[in-house]
Amino acid sequence: MNVRRAVRPSLTLSLVTLPLLLGACGSTPDRSPSASAPVTAQAVSGTNVDTWRRQVIYLALPDRFANGNTANDNLGQANCYDPASGTKFHGGDLAGLRQKLPYIKGLGAGTLWTTPVYAQVGLVNGNSCGYHGYWPNFRNPADTAVEPKLGTSADLSGLITDLHNGGMKYMMDMVANHAGYGASVVSSNPSWFHADCTGDDVNCPLAGLPDFRQEDATVASYLTNLSRSWTSAYGIDAIRMDTAKHVPLSYWQNSWVPGVLGARPNTFLLAEAFLTGGASQLRPFLDAGFDSTFNFPLRNALVSTFGKGGSADALAGSVQDYVGTLGLDRSLLTVNLLDNHDVPRFVNEPGYGVAEDEIRRRLHLGLGAIFTLPGIPQVYSGDEIGMYGGGDPDNRRDMPSWAWTSAGRAGTYSGFLPNPGLTYDLVTRLASVRTNNAALWKGSYAEMWRPNGGTNVFAFYRGYTDSTTASRVVVVFNNNPGSASVTLDIGANTGISSADRSYLASRTFDDQAAQGAPATVTSSGGRLTVNLPGKTFAIYRAR
Repeated sequence: MNVRRAVRPSLTLSLVTLPLLLGACGSTPDRSPSASAPVTAQAVSGTNVDTWRRQVIYLALPDRFANGNTANDNLGQANCYDPASGTKFHGGDLAGLRQKLPYIKGLGAGTLWTTPVYAQVGLVNGNSCGYHGYWPNFRNPADTAVEPKLGTSADLSGLITDLHNGGMKYMMDMVANHAGYGASVVSSNPSWFHADCTGDDVNCPLAGLPDFRQEDATVASYLTNLSRSWTSAYGIDAIRMDTAKHVPLSYWQNSWVPGVLGARPNTFLLAEAFLTGGASQLRPFLDAGFDSTFNFPLRNALVSTFGKGGSADALAGSVQDYVGTLGLDRSLLTVNLLDNHDVPRFVNEPGYGVAEDEIRRRLHLGLGAIFTLPGIPQVYSGDEIGMYGGGDPDNRRDMPSWAWTSAGRAGTYSGFLPNPGLTYDLVTRLASVRTNNAALWKGSYAEMWRPNGGTNVFAFYRGYTDSTTASRVVVVFNNNPGSASVTLDIGANTGISSADRSYLASRTFDDQAAQGAPATVTSSGGRLTVNLPGKTFAIYRAR
């Protein structure tokens, strides 16, 4: 049995680069912003920050979730409803989401993020429509028209009211980078768009979409006022801004952020900056006024470590990078994900030939990580039931009717891991554990073990104490195919406060994950030995 402290390497790990995906929102990876912005205070207020740190975000494409009103299936643009087509509307709507809110809340999510609900342009290339919401039919004068196939403004208001009545929040997805193909505003105001590409990431049109000239004051005013109109018309709690890296940072900082916060103070602002090189690429968006970005660098590391069965060094290094680069306060607000509607499903990452029981173990390790590492976990509808899905549009399959009941989730279905209820139950457990342990949503972080070429285990400490709360947790992931034993030297870990080191020196810990690890472990002399079965994890809470 080895007793070892993890050695923290100083170099930045080279992570796997995500493939180019030009789907609905069309984000492309790994090109840094071309401008920088001075540091400003985060937009989220001090009284609101803990509320957001504690959230679990659930992403749903309304069209692919549940059909609550078949009468609107063929409304709006013609020839765009075809449930057999992966690139057209399938009938899901806001009414369906309202009906299934108990399912989402029961899973443990506190925030519903939907893809955009803007009215969309018509048929594109004879075979595609904006079911995803990212091809808005923007007009001048601007309006806040809801896509008719998704419902009405009353349906949207009703959804938000239902969420608030249930103690939940609504995150509205917005677009300010582009309009839909052939949108009305393109004809009425052609000078508002970049006429050609210069080759840089900010000013080049994205997938041929009409690309707004935010550097023009009139265009900036139009786009900001459009977002203000939505925030004034509806009781939204947060905004997920699509394709943020394709827009000049100066626009966010000088126009959009102050504009929307002026209309609705304390709105949580989340930037979709599809950048995977490291946390230094994410920081400019926080400096420009966003409260958070998606943690795509961490997602890459999760795929490498758990999805592909690689070394936990990749994951440990990524966490070291974002916590060290952004600082703990900002890290606690980053949004951590296994997948979303722009990348292949996490269960597809292991590849062909991997047994489904092994795929489930890898998925569960990944879920355990996003719920215990610093940051806000985001679950994409279908993750909780082991849904398969490759690239766009295969990663946007419909939620199945059997998903809504425990009896249905006990079955075996094509396109899903067997017995999806196992994953559903884990997500509900993880959401509860995270919500009820302050250490996991606002606590400190200290690495306790990484492989460094040895035992493929990753362990870390999360701790939070104040005058009324004491929450101390040790999380351990065994990424080996077989069992592994490690001894964690709590007493020598200077990343843990001296008070916590003293408290934890001789202490009993209870596992909260229930994934096969010993139910209790006990430290002695400042050392904690943990034995875990292969491909499992434990969340040990100190008594």
